[in-house]
Amino acid sequence: MFKFGFGQDIGIDLGTATVIAYVKGRGIVLREPSVVAVDKNTGNVLAVGKEARRMLGRTPGNIVATRPLRDGVISDYTVTEKMLKYFINRVCGRFLFAPRIMICIPSQVTEVEKKAVIDAASQAGARRVYLIEEPIAAAIGAGIDIAKPCGNMVVDIGGGTTDIAVISLGGSVVSSSLKVAGDKFDEAIVKYMKKKHNIMIGERTAEDLKVNIGCVYPKIQDVEMEVRGRDLLTGLPKTLQIKSSDMMEALIEPAMMIVDAVHSILERTPPELVSDISDKGIYMTGGGCLLDGLDKLLQEKTGINVMIAQDSVSCVALGTGKALDSLDALEGKEKI
Repeated sequence: MFKFGFGQDIGIDLGTATVIAYVKGRGIVLREPSVVAVDKNTGNVLAVGKEARRMLGRTPGNIVATRPLRDGVISDYTVTEKMLKYFINRVCGRFLFAPRIMICIPSQVTEVEKKAVIDAASQAGARRVYLIEEPIAAAIGAGIDIAKPCGNMVVDIGGGTTDIAVISLGGSVVSSSLKVAGDKFDEAIVKYMKKKHNIMIGERTAEDLKVNIGCVYPKIQDVEMEVRGRDLLTGLPKTLQIKSSDMMEALIEPAMMIVDAVHSILERTPPELVSDISDKGIYMTGGGCLLDGLDKLLQEKTGINVMIAQDSVSCVALGTGKALDSLDALEGKEKI
């Protein structure tokens, strides 16, 4: 039995860390890590999403668990295509007609990178592929009316990229895409643990530290978390108590890079729009903006009120989904 007929529309937030799919009329139907486990010998996909994420760093020689997207762009085309095909089939079931798909991309990608996304989605079964810039999708998802002639600033911090844009009249006036986001925060924690405590931890442990006790602004009360890793001196397992103040020391450098990028965008923004932004504030979206104290740090350094959007993790996917309603009128689209 066919689940859907003609005109199936899907919006996909093809994130470095997570893929979120939105189906017109049904809302968000899929939220999975962008991880794929592949058998090196046969090239077969063994697991996708949550199941594959559990395999990261724990696979035997013939199985590779990889993230096919790095820094917001496709780094492994074949695996991305297989991952998209798996997710589209899961969302649509069997379809009578191939779906139209809108995918969001970082604001500063090259034509080659855009073409890779379009080709991967087409090969995965899309009838038509449209592209939308992440900050614009994030703004729509955050409930901002982007069609008005007034400035709105959106800072979307994902897994691979931070996209900053000043939006007016439905398009980006000034924008920047920075390869400093959730992944770089994790890397900073791994480096810090190695340098300060002589202990080697994996990416997943670093992410747990970031989520549970990570901060970039002094906390009223220091919190602790137990961490297990490999002692670099003895090569044996070691357990440590790590404080949130340690995490602040580890994370402040990448956080300041984001703050500096916001500052440089404000410098390039026309004065009329800057006054709109200082009235309305800066909107933060994406999973990375949930890092404790990042909004306070940005507010302190810019002197502008900073707001974290409601359901910030899903903003880009929701915006991509809402943009499906006005496919032909939307700016920044790419169509086959």
